[in-house]
This record gives sequence, C-alpha cells and structure tokens, in this order.
Amino acid sequence: MSRKPRTPTAGPAPAAAAVHLAAVPEAPTLHARTVAIEDPGELIARLPNASASETFSWVRRGDGLVGWGEALRIETSGADRIRDADAAWARAVGDMRISDDVREPGTGPVAFGSFAFSPDSRAGGVLVVPEVVLGRRDGVAWLTTVTPADGAGPPLAAPVPDPVVAPQDVRWSDGALDSPTWRSAVADVVRRIRAGDVTKVVMARDVVARSARPLDVRHLLGRLAAEYPACWTFAVDHLVGATPELLVRREKGLAACRVLAGTIRRTGDDADDLRHAAELARSSKDLEEHELAVASLVRALRPYCASINVPDAPFVLHLPNVMHLASDVTGVVDGALGHPSTFPAHSADGRGPSSLALAAALHPTAAVGGTPTPTATAILAEAERMDRGRYAGPVGWIGADGDGEWGIALRSGEISRDDDHRIRLFAGCGIVAASDPDAELAESEAKLAPMREALAQA
Repeated sequence: MSRKPRTPTAGPAPAAAAVHLAAVPEAPTLHARTVAIEDPGELIARLPNASASETFSWVRRGDGLVGWGEALRIETSGADRIRDADAAWARAVGDMRISDDVREPGTGPVAFGSFAFSPDSRAGGVLVVPEVVLGRRDGVAWLTTVTPADGAGPPLAAPVPDPVVAPQDVRWSDGALDSPTWRSAVADVVRRIRAGDVTKVVMARDVVARSARPLDVRHLLGRLAAEYPACWTFAVDHLVGATPELLVRREKGLAACRVLAGTIRRTGDDADDLRHAAELARSSKDLEEHELAVASLVRALRPYCASINVPDAPFVLHLPNVMHLASDVTGVVDGALGHPSTFPAHSADGRGPSSLALAAALHPTAAVGGTPTPTATAILAEAERMDRGRYAGPVGWIGADGDGEWGIALRSGEISRDDDHRIRLFAGCGIVAASDPDAELAESEAKLAPMREALAQA
C-alpha cells in the first residue's frame, strides 16, 4: 500500500487549525489517473473489505461513487473546520498530477468528507482521498487510482471482494437519554418555544447497538441502498447512513438543495398513506416547520448566487418508512465570487464558490438546528445532553474542480473507532410550539428504522 500523506490533526483553537493547514513538505506528489471501464455492476458490491475507516460510498439509484484505501487525509477542527478543509483541498489538488480520460462529475481526484455538527465537537472534520474510486453516471463508468507520482500503486482493476459478513445477535441500549427522559427534555423545549425564547429546535436522540460479530460496513450499505434507493447511501470515516436530504450540489455553475422538514410515519397501507400524505400537506405545524427551514436555507445561499428559484409550495416525498414535506431549491452560482477550490484548469473562468464552500455557508440549516439557528443550537446542545459528533453535519464528496455533492448526515450511525462491534445511531425531530413529546418520540423511532433494519442479519 502506498504511503499515506497526512496533515497533522488540528487542536480545538483557531490558531491550531491554521497550523494544521500549513504545507506538508514530506508528502509526495500524487498522481490521480482516471480511465473508462466496462459497467462494473452494483457499485457497493465491489467494495473489497469490511473496513469502516477505509471504505467510502456516495450512491443513489445505483449511480455514484465508491472508494477504498487512503492516499491522502486532511483533518480539521473548530468553527472553520469546513472552510479550512476546503482551502487545504485546494492546495492538495494544486500539487497533484491529474490524468482524466473521462471528464465527468466525480472523475479525477475525489475527496470524501464528513464534518461535525457542532464547532465544539471533538469529531472535527475530515477529507479523505481513497487510493481507488469506482464510479458510474448515466451509463458511463470509470476507475480512478491515486498513487505517489514516483511510485507504483494499485492496479487499474477492482479486486475480488471478501465475503460480506452480517451482524449477529444485535443488542440495543439507550444512548445519552432514555425514552422518558428524552420526552421530558422535548416538553421543556416546547415550553421555551411557547415562552418566545425560540421558534423551532431540532432535537436529536441516540441509541446504541452491539453485534456479536464485528460490523461490516458493506452489509449496512447494501441493505440501505436496496431499501432506500432514492436516498444518498454514504460511508465516510466510520459514519454510515442513507440521507434523503441534499445540503447542496454544485455542478457546472448550478447549485441545488433539497430541504426536508415536516414528517409523518407510513402505515404500510397504501390508502392510509395517501390520506396521511394529504394530512401532512395541510398540517399547519409541519408547514410552519418546513417554511422556516426553506427560509433559513435561502438566506444563507443568496449571497453566493446570482439568482435563486424557490418552489411556491413543498411536495410530499414518499420513503419506505416515512413521508416528508420537501422543497428543491436551485440557484445559479455567482461566478464573480472567487474561491480557492475552483481551478482555472477545470472551469471556464476558475471562479465561484466550491461545493464545500457552499456547504460551509449553509450549515447548520434550520432543518437540523432550528430557528433562529444560533439560539436553537445552544438550546439543543443543553437539552440533548450529548455530542452529536458528525450526525447532521455535511457529508459527501468534492472533486478537483470544486464541484461535488454534500448531504446532511441523517438516518445514520457511527461505528466505534475503538470497538468494531458497536455502533451509535441517531435520529432527530423538529420541535415547534405545537409539538407533542409522545408524537416526537414516535417520529424519532420511525427515523431510526432504516439503520435498525440495516443491522438485521438477513
């Protein structure tokens, strides 16, 4: 395996982050080479082993990217963790040799990333360039290898995967709060909302699962992709899940975001679900929650776009376990805004904020924090009594030209770095004045269902 250039981990203080982003002279120049290949079949099925640290995925409806190994790693922390990673990525790409025979979104060197929800979290942020990336989009497939420019690297062929191992005898336990305590915490937040302290707070809860066998990240990815094909199935640095919410995609000067806020559980009966969908679309509580989330995103996106299109009303997104109110917001990225992660060699004028810069500007949205967001995030940190880690933070990928896709790490779990039998699952609910703690607990259980089901043996 090739040597892995690594930037030193930043400390929590901003000054440490600046030191962290200094050049790393001992790191060899990397060569990223992309070639066209025959259709590889199911992408997730080509992942070679169970490693949660060196297995990467960003797949939706069968297309996307998977990767393995580690050629380069960038770690950041603190309030500027996302922007610092973006700047470090710009420098890293500037030092690479790039040979790209395909030139599609996702070809050339790609960094998979995930970032903590809170600037105070020890989880920080990470960008990892895999040694090998396998991709497919609209019938075009490719393989990218990233190796030291002066040395041999992985062959231009995917290895035969090891057998996938299912969990065994999974046992469940409470996370930071048990169910009664979490309901009580929600009731306290509702009282603060009704008192006028804040308009909306997104409360998360966690549960812990332990398997008798070590967890194979490919088992989770395969189950999630099969059951939730409309979601983005992701794996980055021990974080795995299937998110229905796109924070931002930047592609060829266009930005796209999918906002979800307002949820109702599915019953499994088609007629009942249609009635529930109609109720959701008319629910004043859910419409208020959704309107706040859309308005928050538009305010954050507007400074970076020459124009923005916002739908007049949300649509109902049907997933196997729940239905959401959803809005797709699009914008034309303002090319007059210079940014270091967009390179002249890969775009017409080399200007405009990168996908990761847009993600930094948008996070946290009201959909995962609340309204007004600074007040809401302070309240949720107190009420949840836990560190979310990278749950509800940006997760996705960025290419050499700054284009990329960043989702919000929902419907997810984090496999322990110290114990590969253990995973911590997360779900969150938007709390407003009309919220009922029992109903919110039921909603959180519905949102935990995808990861619970993915941990099943068969």
